[in-house]
This record gives sequence, structure tokens and C-alpha cells, in this order.
Amino acid sequence: MPGYTSVDFHLSRRNFAYYDPMSSLTNAKIRELKARAQLMKPTLKVGHDGLSDQFIAALDTALKQQDLVKVKFSDFKDQKKELAPQLATRSGSELIMRVGNVAVLYRPKAEA
Repeated sequence: MPGYTSVDFHLSRRNFAYYDPMSSLTNAKIRELKARAQLMKPTLKVGHDGLSDQFIAALDTALKQQDLVKVKFSDFKDQKKELAPQLATRSGSELIMRVGNVAVLYRPKAEA
């Protein structure tokens, strides 16, 4: 991604709660999340600023409030296949699905 180095990635990631996507979800859980996502409206939109630090911070806040977030690609529609996995990686979430110009991300709420 233009403007980001591996150092920037590691530094920006330090501020966010970390979810290990390698703790794979069961197929039943993925089906449940997809069904929930169908009923949701997009929570955030990727605009002309792209995946800026402010956008990632807003995504992190949204994932702290709710475990499932729907993101719409208003701009960068031609790059959504590359950007959706980057969103998941940078936010410490898991990409559940990408359909059209919309991506659904999941990160379980931190247990208090």
C-alpha cells in the first residue's frame, strides 16, 4: 500500500486490541456471521483518503463496540480485493466475506 512501510504497519498495530485470526472460526460461526451481516448497513465507508490511520482508528473503535462491522468501498473500488484483507490485518480482525463493494470484518469483543 502506498505510503506505508512495514515499520509503519507494526507501529500502528501496537495501539489496537489484537485478535488472532488463526484461531479459525467454525463453519457454523461463519454462516451465522454472514447471516447477521446480511441485515446490516455499512458502518464505515472507505473514501478518498483510503486506509488512513484515522480510518483504521475508526474501524478499531467500531470493532470494540460491535464484533461485526460492514465496510463499504465508496472509492478504491478497483482495489477492494487487495484492500479488504489489509483492513483485516491492520485492525486485527478476520475478513468474513467480500461481496461487491462491501467487506465484512469480525473481531470478538474483548472479555471484561
